Amino acid sequence: MDGFAAVDFGFAREVLQRGIAALYLVAFLSTLNQFRPLLGERGLLPVPDLIEWVRASKTRRRMLHPTLFTRIRYTDRRLVALCWTGMVIAALLVVGIPQLAPPWVPMLCFLALWFGYLSITSVGQTFYGFGWEMLLVEAGFLAAFLGSRDQPPPTVIILLFWWLVFRLEFGAGMIKIRGGREWRDLTALMYHHETQPMPGPLSRQAHLLPKWFHKGEVLGNHFAQLVVPFFLFAPLATIWLPPPLEGPLLLVGAIAATIVILTQLWLVLTGNFAWLNWATIVVAFSGVGLAWVPEPVEGPNPIPLYWLILTSAVGLLVIVLSWPALRNLFARRQLMNASFNRWQIGNAYGAFGTVTKQRIEYVIEGTTDADPENATWHEYEFKGKPGAVRRVPPQWAPYHLRLDWLMWFLPLGRSLDDWFTMFLVRLLQADPPTLRMLRHDPFHGERPRWVRVVSYRYRFATRAERRADGAVWVRDRRHVLVRPFGIQ
Repeated sequence: MDGFAAVDFGFAREVLQRGIAALYLVAFLSTLNQFRPLLGERGLLPVPDLIEWVRASKTRRRMLHPTLFTRIRYTDRRLVALCWTGMVIAALLVVGIPQLAPPWVPMLCFLALWFGYLSITSVGQTFYGFGWEMLLVEAGFLAAFLGSRDQPPPTVIILLFWWLVFRLEFGAGMIKIRGGREWRDLTALMYHHETQPMPGPLSRQAHLLPKWFHKGEVLGNHFAQLVVPFFLFAPLATIWLPPPLEGPLLLVGAIAATIVILTQLWLVLTGNFAWLNWATIVVAFSGVGLAWVPEPVEGPNPIPLYWLILTSAVGLLVIVLSWPALRNLFARRQLMNASFNRWQIGNAYGAFGTVTKQRIEYVIEGTTDADPENATWHEYEFKGKPGAVRRVPPQWAPYHLRLDWLMWFLPLGRSLDDWFTMFLVRLLQADPPTLRMLRHDPFHGERPRWVRVVSYRYRFATRAERRADGAVWVRDRRHVLVRPFGIQ
């Protein structure tokens, strides 16, 4: 690594560009499949209503992040066109075609992905209120300035990716230390595998591991998030130190990145956190300094002057925009997953400052019987969230099941959200787009007369319970949360 060209980070650039593009492909696909029933013209929280509400007040206009849909009227068809355009561009970047052209070509491709997806998250309301949305937006913006394959990546952009990983990991670590006591007494992961929003196929096995192992998990998490991120910056010293130190310092940075990657892979194996862990893995590869891949005999071309000027300006911009996030890392009341500017660059990250100790699930039931007090009730099943007690939780990540995630948040609130009431109405209407978001409709497209919501406590079955009747979950009924209601 010299002052301007990160000559040892060609492989890192390949992973960053292709990996981030792949995540955009998944994100646009998720949006294509779910946005319309959730937020479309007849969605649970219709975007046209939001746009009209925003336009009615200058103050509200400043609250909304930039989006195409304030310039052009939102329609479901335009949303579909945006998603398909994003997927095609992302697929080209995954294959590596734009990277063969001058650096401004992949730049325009990534900026199109960045602004296209920002346009979606800006109007996505609660269904897009997750930290990994901001992470994908910011990573896409930075990836736009990594350059082409015939020249080394700019040092300043690689450095900005290290800074992104630092905010991700150190921010999450500080949130935990300042958060629930369970992170300080090392008991958090005795609960988390069971109570996380969407467990995966191996979550139960992880939960049943011994207590000493769970305490070791927490200690390893603290080390990976509070200590390791500082060592990502070790290769930066090669700019000023003599050449014999370059190899060891690159190795230190690569080891730090590897630790981050391995801890994220454990989270991939034991849960379903959409693309949060995968995005962290991809951006952590920015710390892996290897020889130029592939390396021409004559070596890579120098970085053009105009590109150095542009990337230096981008570096200065991101540093300025990151100042609030830096202050937030050391603030007494640290914000989690916060954006400090309308463009969602230089964000604050963090997750699971507290861990819930028990799992409460809202189960939706319906019936075609006329009398709800003496009816036979049948359950609707979701694709990802726990329902049937013998069903092994499926692996969905990095795909994001937005409805299932929002269902996990409902028991944590004091009241039911507006979208949930409309969701129950859509079930009573047997709305086909809504039903397609579910795994099983017990009425096979017919309208139920009544629906209700019942609260259950879920826990993972012990090994003995699993052997006895094949159960993955054990649940006990708490109460009827929403009494039977229907529509004419």
